[in-house]
Amino acid sequence: MRLSPDELVFWQWGPVVLNATLVFTWLVMALLVVGSWLVTRRLEPGTGMRRGQNVLEATVVWIRGQIAEVAPGDADRFLPFVGTLFLFIAVSNLLAAVPFFEPPTGSLSTTAALAGCVFFAVPLYGIARRGLRGYLKQYVTPTPLMLPFQIIGELSRTLALAVRLFGNVMSGTMIVAILLALAPFLFPVPMQALGLLTGLVQAYVFAVLSLIYLASASRAREDGPGPS
Repeated sequence: MRLSPDELVFWQWGPVVLNATLVFTWLVMALLVVGSWLVTRRLEPGTGMRRGQNVLEATVVWIRGQIAEVAPGDADRFLPFVGTLFLFIAVSNLLAAVPFFEPPTGSLSTTAALAGCVFFAVPLYGIARRGLRGYLKQYVTPTPLMLPFQIIGELSRTLALAVRLFGNVMSGTMIVAILLALAPFLFPVPMQALGLLTGLVQAYVFAVLSLIYLASASRAREDGPGPS
């Protein structure tokens, strides 16, 4: 039993390694890009829209509504980034039900990359809203002695994001594999359903935490010093 898709190597040439994490990450991205293009190439207004457009619009409206509850007035601002995070993680986890598919979110390198995107997005959104000087001022408010603690806080929450998603996906996969090995005719359907539900929950939690970091940083830069 593999603990990570990194262990499944398809091709290697010296230091260049093509493993399951890369292959299935590209596959998920291709599915999202091609699927979005197929749905949006012929958009139809009114009630006569196709099923794919209806599903896509309902998904976007739902994600936007969730963002608006956390960051009122900034839903359109955060929608592209947070929505992309949620869809990538959700699709990756849902495809785990497909035979031979290894969810890339089961690799620490993938979850670290996603958390890294959030780490860089927070200052980018803050600088775009308040400017570089206004953003950096928060790190030394109310005293410059707060600077190292602010930096440690930024790094620790990024690490927590990466480890939380990786640990939950990996542990869920291991539990399903163990139960299927113990009782292969009893647990398959319930455990697959539980795995799909858990995958969606993890995607939602990761997206919401990322949104909270972005929204909290924006409010701190706008309204004055606040908790990191």
